This record gives sequence, C-alpha cells and structure tokens, in this order.
Amino acid sequence: MAVFRSGLLVLTTPLASLAPRLAPILTSAARLVNHTLYVHLQPGMSLGGPAQPQSSLVQATFEVLDFITHLYAGADVHRHLDVRVLLTNIGAKSAFLPPLPSSVQNLAHPPEVVLTDFQTLDGSQYNPVKQQLERYATSCYSCCPQLASVLLYPDYGPGELSVESLDVPLPSTIRPASPVARSPKQPVRGYHRGAVGGTFDRLHNAHKVLLSVACILAQEQLVVGVADKDLLKSKLLPELLQPYTERVEHLSEFLVDIKPSLTFDITPLLDPYGPAGSNPSLEFLVVSEETYRGGMAVNRFRLENGLEELALYQIQLLKDPNHTDNEEDKVSSSTFRQRMLGKLLRPPYKRPELPTQLYVIGLTGISGSGKSSVAQRLKGLGAFVIDSDHLGHRAYAPGGPAYQPVVEAFGADILHKDGIINRKVLGSRVFGNKKQLKILTDIVWPIIAKLAREEMNQAVAEGKHVCVIDAALLLEAGWQNMVHEVWTVVIPETEAIRRIVERDGLSEAAAQSRLQSQMSGQQLVDQSHVVLSTLWEPHVTQCQVEKAWALLQKRISQTP
Repeated sequence: MAVFRSGLLVLTTPLASLAPRLAPILTSAARLVNHTLYVHLQPGMSLGGPAQPQSSLVQATFEVLDFITHLYAGADVHRHLDVRVLLTNIGAKSAFLPPLPSSVQNLAHPPEVVLTDFQTLDGSQYNPVKQQLERYATSCYSCCPQLASVLLYPDYGPGELSVESLDVPLPSTIRPASPVARSPKQPVRGYHRGAVGGTFDRLHNAHKVLLSVACILAQEQLVVGVADKDLLKSKLLPELLQPYTERVEHLSEFLVDIKPSLTFDITPLLDPYGPAGSNPSLEFLVVSEETYRGGMAVNRFRLENGLEELALYQIQLLKDPNHTDNEEDKVSSSTFRQRMLGKLLRPPYKRPELPTQLYVIGLTGISGSGKSSVAQRLKGLGAFVIDSDHLGHRAYAPGGPAYQPVVEAFGADILHKDGIINRKVLGSRVFGNKKQLKILTDIVWPIIAKLAREEMNQAVAEGKHVCVIDAALLLEAGWQNMVHEVWTVVIPETEAIRRIVERDGLSEAAAQSRLQSQMSGQQLVDQSHVVLSTLWEPHVTQCQVEKAWALLQKRISQTP
C-alpha cells in the first residue's frame, strides 16, 4: 500500500469506546502516513447513510481534554509522526462561543489521504463510504487534489475488546483552578484571553497537550511566552537548543493549524513572570505539573501589583516509557537534546585533498570539557589520535620548525637559560594583546597544521582509517579545512570552571578569564557535525562515544 507524507484521521467512534482502541488505530495510521497526521474528532458521525455528513460542534468536556492528552501520549511511540489534533469544531462552554467556520480551513500540510476508524459491516473498503469520507474531509479542510481514502481496520488483538474495557474512564490529566471535584462530562469553561509559556524546543507531544488545552480554553486570544536569553542558561545542553526564531516558526505553524480562529501573540519570555504577570486582560494560565509553582508565583506577583489572579490549569506530565537511566522519565526537550549527542547534525565536508583512505575528525571543546578523555576513548575504539598540544611542543622545541621564527619575533628574553622557549613568559606577552597574539599564531598555526598532515600520512602507513585531531583551537586556527567532521565536547561553563580550578590549581577568576579568551561552547557547536558531553558518569560518556563511533563507521562505509 502507498505511504503518504500527510494525512487526516477522522475519528467517529464515541470517545469512551475509542480510548482503548486508540493505540491500534494510531499504529495503522502510522503505516500509511510518514510525516504529518491531522486528527479530527467527530464522535458519533455515520458515513454509511445517504445524507452527506456535516461537521458539528463537539462540546469541550474534561473527557475530551483527557482524550486529547491520551491521544498525544499514545502517539509518542510513533516518533516519525507530527500529530496535530484539530480543534476548530471543539468548543468550550461560553456565552460568546464563535460559530463553526463556513469556509474550508487551510492546513500547512494539505492531507494526501483521509483515514477513518468508521467500519462497514463486511469490513471492506466500501466505495460509497469512502466517497462520503472524501467529501466530508474536503468540505472541512484543504486537501490535495488527488485525495486518497482508507477505512482503517486495526488489529485489536485476540478477540474483540471486552465491554468492561470500554467503560473505564480515562485517567484525569487536567486539574482546573477550582478545587471542586471535576467529572468527565463536566463542560470546560471558555475565556476570552489566556496565556501559556515554555521553551518549546523541538515541539513535542507534551508541548502539544499544553498548547491544545490553552487553545480550547481561549476563545479570542492566546498569549504564548517563549523562553529566551537568560531563561535558557539553566537548560540542559543549551548549545543544542533551536534558535528562538526557529522555535517560534514551528510553534506558530502548529497553533494556526489547530485553531486558526484565535489571535496568537507569541512573545519572548525574558523573566519568570512574562506577560502573564503584567497583562491585565488575561484570565487564565496553563501550566504543567513542574511549572505549577511558577504559576502560583505569577498570581502572587499580580496581586502585589493590583491585578486579579489568573485561573490556573495544571497539566499532567507525559511519561516517557523509553527513557534511560540518565534521562528524565517524562517526555521532554532535554531528553531529545541528550539523544542528539553522538548523532550527525549536518553533512560532512568533502575533502578530496586528504588521503582517500583516511577519514579525519577534528575534536574540540572549551577548556575543561573532557575533550582529551574523549580522544582517548576514540583511540581505544581504533582511531589514530593526533594531539595538537604535543605537536605544539615539537614546534617550539629547539631545532623545531617554529623555534627560530618565534625567537626572532619576540626576542631572546622569552628563553630559559638552557635555550628552551619559556611558554609562560611567551603567553604573558601575547595574552590580551591581539596584535602580538596574531604575530605568534601566524607563525605557529601553519606549522602545526603541516605537522598534523605528516601525522596523517603516518596514520595511513599504519593502516588506520579514522584519524582524530585533538585541538582546543581547531576552529580558531582554521583547521576545520583539513577535517571531514568537527566534533565538539560540551559542558556547562560552571562545571568547566570547577574542573579547571581542581585540575590546574587556578582561581575561579583565572579559570573564567581563560574561558572568556576562547570560543564559547555555543560558537563551537554552531560549526560542529557531532556533539558529545562528559557531564555524566564515565560509562555514559563511553556509551555516547561508542554510539558516535558506530554511526561514523556506518557513514564511512556508505561514502562512495
């Protein structure tokens, strides 16, 4: 059967009966759609009658919110799918409820196929039903001209689902502001305007639950705060966060797709309160379990400034059943960033001028990042390692290729009594002096690059296929021009300072000064193909390196 890039799944089974059937339905849909799957809820609709069915309003109850949460949680196993539950026909209880749109809604990825859980008695792809389905889909949404249709008949396992399993209510996932016990059939209140905030890095299904609840509650405007600048510093692996503009672009597309009738105000979140703390027109705030205290702080801040409290809606975190020991047990962007470690982030450089039988990695990282320990792990896996510090010592040694030019440039007073260059004295001469530093690097860097190329020839002679150049100043020196891939080791600056103080006996201020004289971790990552981190226990680092090595071997084997 054909596989489609985008699809629309029309669910017609009543929600109480649909929930236990959802996993097989999503699995069936995931076999047919490989990118974007829109979901349209129309419980109780029949496609088997003579009349053309029309879209009708679905009352937003807590059962509906719980179902949407359940759907996104179930979809998380299909990581290749960007699932979007469309909310145009789902309305909260409100005196100012807008009418259903009379025009066709445009979607960012027009569906190429429409799917449904509606079943015929004989279990066939009955054409009249499929035609009804196609007409219904095109009356609601912009679809591809050659729209295909499929009636899903999922495998529900041995036998039919028991009647008992169909009567079990979904677990409660949304806690409203009111302490009054909520029931599944209780209508959700609608508000004119509300807010929601987050980092929204690599928009995932837990984000989508948060945003969907906020979109259902809001009838006119939703303010969305997106964390930026100082609020990102405490994030895990901040170097791998998507840029603000990219996060906003994905967020905006998702929001306009699921509820185009709303006005969205997407704004940078630069402090813990954001617009929710100061906007008098807002009425509610959607938070997660872990940001609930932040929501309470926002309300205290509002009261201190003469504003009314916001109604808080707390969303339960989605659990990630596939998390590993050093990952969070919830669906989170932090875990996604961790899983990026060791993977190729951008295409390798083509380097026809390098020895054809050798693949060269440039390994770099800020001081204290653990770069050299990663180099040794790669050596243990079979790589030929070139230590640029060692090459530097060779270059500076008496009789070395950099010795005479450096002495002529900086004078004999940089020498020890035995004629060896005193690198501490030389370092103090160039530190903080860009002109003097450039004189030195113009001499030394090309010489070290030449020595590295000689080492590459030695690697070939020894029959090695992978060569790693371990160099803290790889990018500053322009040595990325002689590697296929740049690999960067990252750690938080606070951890780097702690390690430098412990390892080199420097003060914190001196360690900080050293880091400030180098490219930042973010600058390095922006030019890197693979990122690793030594932030966790040694066995975690080893697993990362082995993963990166295995993926590298696969890339090399596929290189023509």
